[in-house]
Amino acid sequence: MNRLILTLCLAIMGGQFYNNYAQFTEPSITFDKTSFNFGNFGELDGLKTHVFTFTNNGSQPLTIFDITSTCGCTIPEWSKEPIAPGGKGTVKVTYDPIGRPGAFRKSINVKSNAREASVVLYIVGMVNPKPKTVSDDFPIKIGKLRLSTNHLALQTILNTQIKVDTIQIFNDSDSTLNVVLTDPPPYISFTLKPQTLEPKKGGLIYVTFDGKKVKDWGFIVNRVMFKLNGQLVQDNMLAISGTIQEDFSPLTAAQKLSAPKAKLNEESFNFGTITPGQPVAHDFTLKNEGKDPLIIRKITTTCGCTASKPDKYEIASGESTILKCTFDSRGKTGKQFQTVTVVVNDPLQSQLTLRIIGNVEPKGN
Repeated sequence: MNRLILTLCLAIMGGQFYNNYAQFTEPSITFDKTSFNFGNFGELDGLKTHVFTFTNNGSQPLTIFDITSTCGCTIPEWSKEPIAPGGKGTVKVTYDPIGRPGAFRKSINVKSNAREASVVLYIVGMVNPKPKTVSDDFPIKIGKLRLSTNHLALQTILNTQIKVDTIQIFNDSDSTLNVVLTDPPPYISFTLKPQTLEPKKGGLIYVTFDGKKVKDWGFIVNRVMFKLNGQLVQDNMLAISGTIQEDFSPLTAAQKLSAPKAKLNEESFNFGTITPGQPVAHDFTLKNEGKDPLIIRKITTTCGCTASKPDKYEIASGESTILKCTFDSRGKTGKQFQTVTVVVNDPLQSQLTLRIIGNVEPKGN
């Protein structure tokens, strides 16, 4: 019996010795906690910091060689010196709430020479948004007037359509302000409610865009200036843009069957690699595979460095025209992606896009 007890004791002691030996043959990192909840705090309350503490439970020095976080809003700092066996170290995590209202959960990946090569820490919390100011709601300043935006994008406008949208305005002065928009084109009109803004009060600009009056196609942009209390303000303007498209909905079934049909022989041309100043020219072929004449309404390019001109603007059934496209590479370097937009009267595709791509490299590169 005594011999059995002695044998068991020796076995237990041997097992403990083995386990301790296995435990301490290399660095081992153990954190007191691997997550922390900051709770609720305000966006303007400043940086929030928490320090995670860890212990080296191994028999070799522990070194943290890198810590990464899921975003730049989380800034980690850590003990750079090796941590001796049994020693403690820290990982300090700072969270910046500015511009990040709402709930968050960020991870911090700790990499070291420990047998636990990577340990993930978490910080969570809820950021209450800062109170909005006048400049938040009306970021555009034109004299003493503030606007919610200085660019009203009306997107697609049919040539039979009247489109109405609004812009919010605010009088940021201590006196009344009479607001007038100057010299709009004939297809754009403005109604201000109220026309005269009381101090620290807001209103609306109603913008009416009459597509029936536009003598143009494709993307267009118009800019107008403000007069405030009779004085013209020139430091900022209001831009109104839209893409004018032909309305094909009135076409009958028979008209749709006989409608023109645009067909390009290719949609892109790669000129390869050239040097600055070397000219590029390419001919695209546009064919009318429909019955009625195909009419080119308008041709636009991405920049003045690209140009295109057709042989003819009206293409009979079964006929083609050559779209001569050129690219001026002077002053250009690097990869180039230029486009030519062709607006036509094809009900199925009223806008065609040609692409001119390539690379411009100075000599000796």
